[in-house]
Amino acid sequence: MTRLSAITPSGHAHLGNHLGAIRRWAREGSAGDLYFVSDLHAMTVSYNPSRLRVLSRELLAVLLAAGIKPDRVFVQSDLVRELGALSWVLECTCSFGEAARMTQFKQRADGQGTVRLGLLTYPVLMAADILLQGATEVPVGQDQTQHVELARSLARRFNTTFGEVFVVPRAVMAPTAARVMDLSDPTRKMSKSTQDNAGVVFLLDEPDLVRRKLMRAVTDNENRLEYRPTTQPGLANLLEILAACVGRSPIEMADEYSSYGELKEAVAEAVVEELAPLRASTLELLDDPADLDAIRAAGAERARERGQHVLESALRMAGLSG
Repeated sequence: MTRLSAITPSGHAHLGNHLGAIRRWAREGSAGDLYFVSDLHAMTVSYNPSRLRVLSRELLAVLLAAGIKPDRVFVQSDLVRELGALSWVLECTCSFGEAARMTQFKQRADGQGTVRLGLLTYPVLMAADILLQGATEVPVGQDQTQHVELARSLARRFNTTFGEVFVVPRAVMAPTAARVMDLSDPTRKMSKSTQDNAGVVFLLDEPDLVRRKLMRAVTDNENRLEYRPTTQPGLANLLEILAACVGRSPIEMADEYSSYGELKEAVAEAVVEELAPLRASTLELLDDPADLDAIRAAGAERARERGQHVLESALRMAGLSG
């Protein structure tokens, strides 16, 4: 069984990425799992090329620093030729209607004026990501199941029309994990691409900055220390962060503190302690570019080898090679 997961370098990795996905990948990943930095996906909106390059390297270092084994990690753009070829084959297997009805495309395109074509076609690129590596399962949230269904449809259609080439993957719901909200606005999720960084704890933030952000987190005026996500979302967010860091329930944690200030101090210290080894290891990797480049190159070569037979078979079946 091969499970495939990705993370997009649309910004610096943050606490929500770590508690919600990266830490779980490192702790629970099995030998067949694959993880990649989906930098090509970051090009569907306006971006800065230099920043994208820096963020991609940083995110690769974060995955490795978290404890994910190097032989399970690669960067998407290192397979740009393979993915480009397979994406074209799959685009010629996909209909315009299938691509245009993807919910994320419709939501982002509605009323935004000029929209990049890549925003329409990137679910086909996502299908190429999945099918090239022969993934059998793709852990996703509810908002991505439609994209995996497209990959399934394209794989079945190609196999039926031209011959059996692709493993037909299935979407599996990612395990329930910490859902970290913005510290300045606890009604929205913490995001890599937010314009206001005050409520986002980035993984490479200095410890003192982490503490300041958490001490300034929005709560409420009720002064009622209970876990009530609906009526006290800011307080609930802090309790959930603390619970995720120490491995206990947020309801249980609420009973241990007598004031919001005391709770914030406890959350700040728990987060600093949680992130310290990850931050140190990431910076160490980034300070040794030759070693990081070697790990990246080896990951790319393994990914190419895994997908070589699939790509060659798809091209041959589609009539593009001898």
